[in-house]
Amino acid sequence: MSSALTDLLRRPIVQAPMAGGISVPQLAAAVSEAGGLGFLAAGYKTADGMYQEIKQLRGLTGGPFGVNVFMPQPEHPGVGPGTPGGTGSAPPSATVEVYANQLAGEAAWYQTELGDPDGGRDDGYDAKLAVLLDDPVPVVSFHFGVPSRKALDALRRTGTFTLVTATTAEEALAVQEAGADAVIAQGVEAGGHQGTHRDVRENDGAGIGLLSLVAQLRESVSIPIVAAGGVMRGSQIAAVLAAGASAAQLGTAFLATPESGAHALHKRALTDPLFVRTELTRAFTGRPARALVNRFMREHGPYAPAAYPEINHLTQPLRKAAAKAGDAQGMALWAGQGHRLARELPAGQLVEVLAAELDAATAALTTGGVQR
Repeated sequence: MSSALTDLLRRPIVQAPMAGGISVPQLAAAVSEAGGLGFLAAGYKTADGMYQEIKQLRGLTGGPFGVNVFMPQPEHPGVGPGTPGGTGSAPPSATVEVYANQLAGEAAWYQTELGDPDGGRDDGYDAKLAVLLDDPVPVVSFHFGVPSRKALDALRRTGTFTLVTATTAEEALAVQEAGADAVIAQGVEAGGHQGTHRDVRENDGAGIGLLSLVAQLRESVSIPIVAAGGVMRGSQIAAVLAAGASAAQLGTAFLATPESGAHALHKRALTDPLFVRTELTRAFTGRPARALVNRFMREHGPYAPAAYPEINHLTQPLRKAAAKAGDAQGMALWAGQGHRLARELPAGQLVEVLAAELDAATAALTTGGVQR
């Protein structure tokens, strides 16, 4: 593990930033207090909302923590002539309108209006960056693209450690060249949104498994790697460390904890036999994201255009209404492929258990034993 990461982590366990109200200050604080690295998710929040959560988190822990920021989205990559999910040569706004018409029945069923697809593309990026430069935090990570070298250098001058998600070796090279301190290798097993830098339909289904991705990145870049995707047990952390990662990032494993802000239906669905598998879908947001397969995904996923964040804005009221109605079949049940291994432990205790499992797996590897 690099010295900078060693200073931040007593244990090589990072709690993934899960947007949408899941990664609340209580969760991040519990993980940081237990020796991992807790994370807040600034995605879908205002800059002031992010600042207030940072302030709250600082009141709960003196340990290091991170804040995740979504990169502004370019204008509609991946929607155009011949694009599946689009309408031939129709402009992106038309493909969104077609999908909105398809969702009219959902709006009627949940007795709500569809959201405004033109709700903004930058997620308040500049304002959030200004806050993080004015009142620095220990770690900042970025999703959906690579910040400018100027932004990364400015954060480094404040003492902030920076990470950027990559899903391929090419993306990891771009992360390194931009000057990030470390790269998050996100395998296709990961729950929630894939952090691809360029969202195009032709890449759908081309995701790389985590161990293969870590091995590729280890031979491509010299900066530290944090491995993310389907990790639920300490033995898996040992595996990614052996493959060359410096730490593991876990999301779904912490989603089921009592400190998580996830809806109770979402937590229960992780181990509910009714939800047997996950898939990558554009149904809820217009960008590939892994979730438990439910009715909404089955009915609308094949027709969802590649149009993020327009589709996210469009379906947001539907998802909220489904949650309010207690209908998990209409919710975005983000989850990684390891969801059936979720444990309803307090977050701090989960870090302790994962650390003990990691130690046991590491000992077995060094002594030639077999982990059961």
